[in-house]
Amino acid sequence: MTGNAGWAHTPRMPDLHRRTVLLAVGIALASALFFTCTYVLNRAAAVEGGHWAWTAALRYLVTLPLLWPLMRWQGGAAPVLRAIAARPLPWLCWSAVGFVLFYAGLTYAAASGPSWLVAGTFQLTVIAGMLCSPFLYRDARARIPLPALGAGLVVVSGVLLMQFGHGGGSLDREGWIALGCVAVAAVAYPLGNRGLLLHLERSGETLNATQRVFGMTLASQPAWWALALFAVSASGWPSTSQLWLAVGVAAGAGIIATVLFFQATGMVRNDPTGLAAAEAMQAAEILFATLFGVLWLGEAWPRGRAAWGAVVVVAGIVVFSVVAARGAAGKPRATRRLRTDRGA
Repeated sequence: MTGNAGWAHTPRMPDLHRRTVLLAVGIALASALFFTCTYVLNRAAAVEGGHWAWTAALRYLVTLPLLWPLMRWQGGAAPVLRAIAARPLPWLCWSAVGFVLFYAGLTYAAASGPSWLVAGTFQLTVIAGMLCSPFLYRDARARIPLPALGAGLVVVSGVLLMQFGHGGGSLDREGWIALGCVAVAAVAYPLGNRGLLLHLERSGETLNATQRVFGMTLASQPAWWALALFAVSASGWPSTSQLWLAVGVAAGAGIIATVLFFQATGMVRNDPTGLAAAEAMQAAEILFATLFGVLWLGEAWPRGRAAWGAVVVVAGIVVFSVVAARGAAGKPRATRRLRTDRGA
């Protein structure tokens, strides 16, 4: 009798799994909220007149000392330092692509339009990472799944609809430059991160996600100091406000959002449906960027074709997440590759 009563109060496995999935989705949604810091705070710095080069350099100059204390709980800094010392060239190369080129393009574009426009356009990364595969891999990973490609093209069409809707049906020279900068950023981030993962795979070095971020942040420091020198010559020293906005991006998007996203995908890494739901939460970045941009920065709501473009982008991300998660669930390497495409 006691045993039966105990059994009656024990949650059934499906209930436990359902709660795990819901918790993972909630954590992924929270990560999207923190990832949104990039678009909103960069836009705030641009509106206040902050130079784009300072906005870019300060984030990663600030990220390094913020990451350093965390390393003792994340596998330590020593393995990272040994890996960089043994083979510095791949670290310098891939960090220049995945961090420097990525973030310089994103911050330059921040002055071109509202937060939701940059946030929506950066979602091109969902197709960019996939298109990089044939150039990086020589195994089954080089294949581009047609369903995922179709979903990615939906995202591209939504981005173009947003851009031309915001531009009144056409883009001027500055608009095309901004679109190009975000597109380059969307390609550079997954390319740099996947390139470094491939280097570590070939060298046999095992580093976790936090160690890789720390290593790429460290390896990119010379480029950020050079960009800071350029910013000094172009606009003088940054304001206190711009410095604090950079701290907000570094802590919010660079550390908190990344940790939350990895936790969420790790919880459901063997469940295609749960992983797809967690991945799809990145679409909420557009909604958060729109809300904060309107309420905090006084930006206009997306209207007409731009609004429909945002809807198409969100739909494309959801479909892409379902397709990608089905192929990655239960495969540690594939799941890890999905994670490398998250950033900003």
